Amino acid sequence: MGQDEAGSGAGPGAAAAGAAWGRRGLLALAAALVAGPAEGARPTITASGGRTRITVPLGRPTAWKLTAAADPPRLLLDLPGPPVPGPARQAGTGLVRAIQRQGTGSSQQIVITLSRPVGPPILRDSGGRLLIELAPGPAAGFARLADGRTLAAAAPRGPLPLVVLDPGHGGKDPGAIGGRGTQEKRITLAAALELKRQLEAAGRCRVLLTRSRDVFVPLGQRIELARRREAALFLSLHADSAPGARGASVYTLSETATDSFAAALARRENAADRAGGLRLPSVSPEVQRILLSLMRQETRTGSERVARLTVSALDGEVPLLPNTHRRAGFVVLKAPDVPSALVEMGFLSHPQDEAALNRPAHRARLAAALAEAVHGFLGARGAVVT
Repeated sequence: MGQDEAGSGAGPGAAAAGAAWGRRGLLALAAALVAGPAEGARPTITASGGRTRITVPLGRPTAWKLTAAADPPRLLLDLPGPPVPGPARQAGTGLVRAIQRQGTGSSQQIVITLSRPVGPPILRDSGGRLLIELAPGPAAGFARLADGRTLAAAAPRGPLPLVVLDPGHGGKDPGAIGGRGTQEKRITLAAALELKRQLEAAGRCRVLLTRSRDVFVPLGQRIELARRREAALFLSLHADSAPGARGASVYTLSETATDSFAAALARRENAADRAGGLRLPSVSPEVQRILLSLMRQETRTGSERVARLTVSALDGEVPLLPNTHRRAGFVVLKAPDVPSALVEMGFLSHPQDEAALNRPAHRARLAAALAEAVHGFLGARGAVVT
């Protein structure tokens, strides 16, 4: 796909702490589960000249927080993600008596039990590892460190999350055609450009379009664009045709459609193209199975969440189709590692929907509601420490 078709946009700022699992993070976790304990993943402790240095491998820039506690004196390092494979406890040296790792599926804590009180730790975060240097200190001074405040913390550095907007149809594929001759491909592109404008103005995410002009883009390429860029969200916009149907609706992936109406829409959209196969990283079949299971579970949860947020945001702003959130096997939603939803903004086969979708003010209201849903999804995503 060329640059003109994809389009691009970036907002200012840095990503919020606690971004969700990415494909690379899931692959690393899956590989670790299969490979077993990794020696290089353990913190290392060295002592020299009365000082002790602890090196904690992070693997990638990530969030962390260091606090202190007394009775016995210890340092508590909070990290996102499940405990690293390896022994839960390891013996220390110098000023460190022992290191113990504990946690749940979404966070872990490294407990550094000290052999005596220390002064304020010196920390250096190189992105891939965290260095903690300790020197002896008075008991009264350590007691002040252990008053519950954070000694040091860092948030992951990186780009804003990417949202891929997919204006349905295009080029030789006009999509649905309304009674007044309105082509679906033109409505979806106009709505996507307006939503892109609103999202970029808010500055909380980057936005990429699968097409920014009237060109045909195969469904497989639309999916692959989102996967290749490790998008946080894929939102496909449509305005279909169905006798008697009126109002907006939202669809998420299911191999079994919730009803015959959703199944018929999926067949219509899927017929626009033949999807290519999904590509997985070159790892063993066992790792692939674990990876796919983790990806699909997280992706399914994210897709359902964005659908609920979208329905809530649209309610009261535009007419809604009954049973607004439906499920069907849309090809364009089948990426296993990118939360996805398909929004039917209305039906061009209905005169009132067709007239409304041709009005820029109506499309702006639609875009504002969808932007609210996107921001809600990204906010919830950033709040989950993984």
